[in-house]
Amino acid sequence: MEHEITPPSLGKAPLVAVVDDDPDIIELVSVHLKKSGMKVREFPDAESFYRFLRQDVPDLVFLDLMLPDADGVEVCKFLKRDERLSAVPVIMLTAKADEVDRVLGLEIGADDYVTKPFSPKELVARARAVLRRMGPQAARSAHRVEVGVLTIDLDTYHVAVEGRTVDVTPVEFRILELLSSKTGWVFSRERILDFLWGHDKIVSDRTVDVHVRHLREKLGAASGLLRNVRGAGYKLEA
Repeated sequence: MEHEITPPSLGKAPLVAVVDDDPDIIELVSVHLKKSGMKVREFPDAESFYRFLRQDVPDLVFLDLMLPDADGVEVCKFLKRDERLSAVPVIMLTAKADEVDRVLGLEIGADDYVTKPFSPKELVARARAVLRRMGPQAARSAHRVEVGVLTIDLDTYHVAVEGRTVDVTPVEFRILELLSSKTGWVFSRERILDFLWGHDKIVSDRTVDVHVRHLREKLGAASGLLRNVRGAGYKLEA
């Protein structure tokens, strides 16, 4: 039987799903997110999380990389492949600090990455930063930008190439939003990082390259519009 999916809450306390098999980690994350005014649902494994997703959609997911019944990367891929869930931001939780693992998480659509052990203050800051980037639709500028075959609708959070919808993550959309604000203008990696994370950024320039590469793959016929200016940054130009 099909279940009706409830859309993410708007104008209410954000609903955050925490998926981790360590009860101490779940308690630590949940307590501090609740103190900051967020609602939290806790899941010790992928199966219980999947059951929840059949009836509800969270505003944000904290996802452990290593779960007892599934690989966190596969769970993230599942979210990003599903049309109803693809826009939900994901922050990966992991004990692995290797850059390869961080890059892998970003390449499959994760929006941020927190390495254990982490401070509660950092955790809440990351959550707020991601939710702020999502923002209410009403706060967005009401206009549409067209660059060649690429259309970016800032009102509806919609991206299309030659009229075909392209599913992008919140971070990827924000990159397009910035670059399209001044077509032909070169934005440095540092400027892009500032736009994405502001004072909350705890990432490297490499993060921008990963998101741009993933975005180009999705844009297909419009990938050539997103250009790398060696030693300077990126620009969007027909």
